[in-house]
Amino acid sequence: MNENGRFLLFTLMGGIAALANIGSRFLLNLVMPYRPAIVLAYLAGMTTAFFLFKFLVFQARSSRRTKREVVYFIGVNLLALVQTYLISIALAEYFFPFCGWTFFPRDFAHIVGVIVPVFTSYIGHKYLTFNGKRADFHTKR
Repeated sequence: MNENGRFLLFTLMGGIAALANIGSRFLLNLVMPYRPAIVLAYLAGMTTAFFLFKFLVFQARSSRRTKREVVYFIGVNLLALVQTYLISIALAEYFFPFCGWTFFPRDFAHIVGVIVPVFTSYIGHKYLTFNGKRADFHTKR
């Protein structure tokens, strides 16, 4: 698959994971406040994304590297979680009220927050998480 096709597939599978993230946040907001719901919902989307990216986008079939992939996946997604959280809070609690935006401000803020890390996540997953050329943790140094 060429690079453009892979990025398009990454974006589509990321869209599915984003729906899991946003849908989870809607449900979690029924039982908890907005801020912790963002974090827990991100974990639901992240789990969905791992399997979609591993098997469909980067086609990393080897179970030998799964531990390494999980570690890098978590690292890349911690950066994305920070981006998502800060953008969601900044928009919902500061920018939208300042602008007078009242049409589902938390929902739109969260959607924007989920979309922003697409590019940084793609780069991280391509070159770190699912890069089969990288050495495993257990190789000689």
